[in-house]
Amino acid sequence: MADMKKVVEALHELPMEIKKRNTEDIAGGDYVGPNAFSPLYEALGLYGLCSSQAMHNFCSQLDASPNQRQIVEAYGLSIHDLAVNIGQKMAESLDLVVADFEDWLFEFKFNKYNFTPEAIGSTGVPIHTDSGFLTILKDDENVGGLEVIKSSGSFVSIPPFPGTFLVNLGDIARVWSNGRFCNLTHRVQCKEGSKRLSIATLMLAPKNRNVEAPAE
Repeated sequence: MADMKKVVEALHELPMEIKKRNTEDIAGGDYVGPNAFSPLYEALGLYGLCSSQAMHNFCSQLDASPNQRQIVEAYGLSIHDLAVNIGQKMAESLDLVVADFEDWLFEFKFNKYNFTPEAIGSTGVPIHTDSGFLTILKDDENVGGLEVIKSSGSFVSIPPFPGTFLVNLGDIARVWSNGRFCNLTHRVQCKEGSKRLSIATLMLAPKNRNVEAPAE
């Protein structure tokens, strides 16, 4: 995982004109630069995590080295298998027979928060829920900022926990489970003046079929 973080950091250090090459035909896979809505946040995106063509395009756009590509591919395959396993366990907990999560769509987000001492107290990413099924987050192991909202409306800070992944469920998981699973409302706040990196793997939805909720 340390190698993957080094790759993400190196890609974000590329000149802006190279990062802007990170484009996709499908919304969500493009480079997102700082803007009025999230001035401290930027992200590189890869839509179609398990597609060799998508991986080739992503690495070519950013002039990634063969070693960087190998690291991203290996991480992607491992995290894909983990997400599929989690999905199957979720289905089993509801006594559902799900033929396959293998064909679901996946997306990478390589997130960078340009936090500075002057930005402490500011918002990195505003309050939201993820629109997909589940997200596996490899959070920054040194710089905190992730907060989740409780049913009471108060926020709880999620401190860095080295060597772990954080899994949160999105809107589709709530629909798919008839509300038995909850989508997590969260945000990122600037709490210290250091750049913050995270790697989000989003398991979105089935590629060629609709999501159907189980019977009550």
